[in-house]
Amino acid sequence: MTIPWLTVLALLPAVGAVVLIFTGVKAAKQVALVISLITFAFALIVAAQFKIGSGMQLVEQVPWIKPLGAYYALGLDGLGLTLVLLVVIITPVVIIASWRDFDPTADADTGPAGAATIAPKYDARVFFALVLAVQSCALYLFLATDVFLFYVFFEVILVPMYFLIGGFGPGSRRTYAAAKFLIFGLLGGFVMLASVIGLYVQSSKAGQPSYLLGTLSQLDIATATGRWLFVGFMFAFAIKAPLVPLHTWLPDAAEESTTGGATMMVGVMDKIGTFGMIRFCLGLFPEASQWATPVVLVLATISILYGAILAIGSRDIMRFIAYTSISHFGFIVLGIFAFTSQSLTGSTLYMLNHGMATAALFVMAGYLIKRRGSRDMNAYGGVDRVAPVLAGLLLFAGLNTLSLPGLASFVSEFMVLAGTFGRHPTYAVISTLAIVLAALYILIMYQRTMTGPADPQVLEKVTDINGRERLAMAPLVLLIVALGVFPKPLLSIIEPTTQATMQHVGVTDPQPRVTAEGGR
Repeated sequence: MTIPWLTVLALLPAVGAVVLIFTGVKAAKQVALVISLITFAFALIVAAQFKIGSGMQLVEQVPWIKPLGAYYALGLDGLGLTLVLLVVIITPVVIIASWRDFDPTADADTGPAGAATIAPKYDARVFFALVLAVQSCALYLFLATDVFLFYVFFEVILVPMYFLIGGFGPGSRRTYAAAKFLIFGLLGGFVMLASVIGLYVQSSKAGQPSYLLGTLSQLDIATATGRWLFVGFMFAFAIKAPLVPLHTWLPDAAEESTTGGATMMVGVMDKIGTFGMIRFCLGLFPEASQWATPVVLVLATISILYGAILAIGSRDIMRFIAYTSISHFGFIVLGIFAFTSQSLTGSTLYMLNHGMATAALFVMAGYLIKRRGSRDMNAYGGVDRVAPVLAGLLLFAGLNTLSLPGLASFVSEFMVLAGTFGRHPTYAVISTLAIVLAALYILIMYQRTMTGPADPQVLEKVTDINGRERLAMAPLVLLIVALGVFPKPLLSIIEPTTQATMQHVGVTDPQPRVTAEGGR
């Protein structure tokens, strides 16, 4: 009997979430951590079976809703494997980092700018169950090879994320932020649904309704129809990514979330948007993707600069990290629609690196906030004197975010810019300005919080991080350094999928400009 490896992998966190509901409150975090580590180990077993360059692998395909042509279909390629690894790495980090958030003696997370903390609506069991539910939905989304199955989980993941924000956010505006998040998510889903229905109509005209990616990618869709269907998918993914001007839900949601909830949202869930652009927009509508490229590149460049500028002016640490993410998502989208193998490979790697970079920043910000009791950067100062390890790890996370050479983010950002320059030099040059802005906003954040005269409240409340808190950061630090120095293993996984995507879209890398000697 063949083991359905991908189904087991995706279902493990969901089963764990159900088990948690019947677990005692005190044991909830231990059970959640064990489930996340088992899922991580199983993902490594799946990754060990992956053969580089062999296309979609470990395929599972069973008829699901026959009248619609919908299948329960899962598969794994280089793009999916990269993001699966991201999910299984981030989840245990979130659980360990949130270990004492619900202890009676723990200092709870605080609202924006030091506002009074509001108690969670639910207990620890619900929080950790929701984290595992988000993980399970994300795994299904990155493994789905049926459009209808993908759409179902695209909508379902909104539910646990909504409750993570609205049920556990420490600020007074958490209900507003959760509702705004849900409205934007549902709006994107409803627009995508129109395109999903359109695909059913197109496949029915071809003789047999089907939502399988392999079948849909071979359909001969009229140019105008393909462009409309593309817009439906792209709109939904631009919200999820998020891309300016559809980004406004993210800063509010991050500001009103716990650090664990924000990490799952920005580090994991938001990758669905850029993943979908590659898998569905480029995979199903290659002509429309090229047609929309001028507009998308402009929006991506605006996002890069706009997010960086707003990050410079932010005082709330959580909102600050959200704005940096908007800028970095702009880089990912830029690399996707630059249509070079280097930029597309860089964007895929960027998704993994950004997830780890964001997790590191949120985790360290969370440690800082729990100690001081404020999210306002101006409420700090001199932390490096009383908590040098905390200050050092925050600086490390910041340097990775600004893409310091030798750390993971540098490799992917350089690949995106270099690849984009080969085909769209203007956009690449303008986007490079964000590198300077990134250095500025990271150094401003670090200066305000860690250096200068020590605030009396800092001297009184802030202590250095303990062994468990360092343990949560350890895998992120190791991976950021390892992938910064030696990214080849992951690049070798990603590149075959990139080449297949480029071939399907019908584009090739631009030829280098060579000036003949002697004027010839």
